Amino acid sequence: MKELNVQLQAVESANRLNYLPYLLLADESESVVKEYIGAGQMFAILDDGGSVAGVALFMEESEDVVELKNIALVPKFQRLGLGKKVIALACDMYREKGSRKMIVGTANSSIANLAFYQKAGFRMAEIKKDFFLKYPEPIFEDGIQAVDMVMFELDLEKSGG
Repeated sequence: MKELNVQLQAVESANRLNYLPYLLLADESESVVKEYIGAGQMFAILDDGGSVAGVALFMEESEDVVELKNIALVPKFQRLGLGKKVIALACDMYREKGSRKMIVGTANSSIANLAFYQKAGFRMAEIKKDFFLKYPEPIFEDGIQAVDMVMFELDLEKSGG
């Protein structure tokens, strides 16, 4: 199978709600997504043919820390290595802007995400206990309730992206 390439295309604030269905692939609470959809930098993830494969949203937490707030690929583009390519592109981009660290959080119940972020070079950094208990509806994945947020970090000065 031919290796797919990926490109990040900035999404203007006025167009962000058009990408809500993509963001909801990674964060099930529409009300929570709507709280952060207007913040940070959003990118459409485009495949070789220019089709939207997903979306990524980044928020600069401080002068040298950027958070990957949401990354989602439509199912047909998952497990093809595109997510890791998006992270590598973003690492390069934010490293050039002076960021030294990228952080990301996922639910304790998101088994695939816990593995994905570690394979992408992130290290576990902290647990935000009871984070998902404030969501309007309980979230269950793989028969496990999402209760705690597992935070990961990636040292952009040491990683190649």
